[in-house]
Amino acid sequence: MKAYERLLSYVRVFTPSDENSDTSPSSTCQFDLARMLVRELQELGVADASVDEHCYVYGHIPATPDFVSNKKLGFIAHMDTVSDFCDHEVTPVLTPDYDGQDLPLGKSGRILSPKMFPHLSSLKGRTLITSDGTTILGADDKAGIAEIMTMIEHLNNNPVSHGQISIAFTPDEEIGMGPAHFDVKKFDADYAYTLDGDTEGEIQFENFNAAKAVVNFTGVNVHPGSSKNTMVNAALVAMEFNSMLPSADTPRDTDEYEGFFHLYSMKGDVSEASLEYIIRDHDAEHFRCRKETMEHIASILNEKWSDGTVSLTITDQYRNMKEIIDTCPELIDYAKEACKSCGVTPLITPIRGGTDGAQLSFMGLPCPNLGTGGHAYHGPFEHITIEGMDTAVEVVLKIVELFYK
Repeated sequence: MKAYERLLSYVRVFTPSDENSDTSPSSTCQFDLARMLVRELQELGVADASVDEHCYVYGHIPATPDFVSNKKLGFIAHMDTVSDFCDHEVTPVLTPDYDGQDLPLGKSGRILSPKMFPHLSSLKGRTLITSDGTTILGADDKAGIAEIMTMIEHLNNNPVSHGQISIAFTPDEEIGMGPAHFDVKKFDADYAYTLDGDTEGEIQFENFNAAKAVVNFTGVNVHPGSSKNTMVNAALVAMEFNSMLPSADTPRDTDEYEGFFHLYSMKGDVSEASLEYIIRDHDAEHFRCRKETMEHIASILNEKWSDGTVSLTITDQYRNMKEIIDTCPELIDYAKEACKSCGVTPLITPIRGGTDGAQLSFMGLPCPNLGTGGHAYHGPFEHITIEGMDTAVEVVLKIVELFYK
């Protein structure tokens, strides 16, 4: 079976995670795909495939007799999707021999256009897979799952010597909880790769250092007609706080290795207000300075408006896995050589976000990320090509060959 055929099946299974849930998994629908994958793994000969109570799927392909003592290599992808544009069934649409031009997405009124996504011209002649424009496609990260499954099938049909290969499919990656209950011991690998990137040939081992900041403001609400030198408008203090941050350090104004402050939620009135941010930077020292900047602003405003007016809580989320991957550079060397062998230019790009692999690397499992061939994730313009998925499978198979060479 081709990887894209598996993808078409997986995307029809509803699996959005829920950031407002306090359960694990955050949505029970993820079990539907997990159980389906366990059955498929078992059919592919992965006898110990199972799903645990937290919706983590594990399985192992035993080492061939001549490689039993070799290091163990793993592959990981996540089952959940974002909840945005995911309120009804996904209808995948295939466009053979795509012409590289504007493509209407079903009857949604949305147009997949090279004006918005310049890379589309490079996909001319391929078979494009999209949704009908009313939902996400779900290639993030069901394409990664499909490619891992296809790798297993290929190893079955084309036996080669290898050590133990560990497989895992995780829930809740999209809400940052993928590694929360990941059992590194049960997974039983020395190294792993996540398949959760974009363009085929992409190799990622640098991600943001990340934190969440919640700023609460307490005002003094009195009648506006008699509030001279008395009223403290919490909403206005919140606006003042935001105005004191570097105005160009936003996601819209930064790229590559540039960090940012991202205000993603705000609410309030005269009495109370709150702002919620994410803080991101690849450089550990710059990241520390960003957090200190917020603390300094809070201190200044408390001096100005009285103690307790501003309350700041910063919660670290994940760190840049580069400091771990730097200890095992051969993982990147294998990936680069595999790409070149498959006729693909290696794309070494920083992740402007995080993956399961970032946290897993700090849990003792070095885990860089590989591209799956997908584009424009997290929205109705998401797309992938059959050819890109085939290439991603070839790259992974080559990595296995090189790892056990």
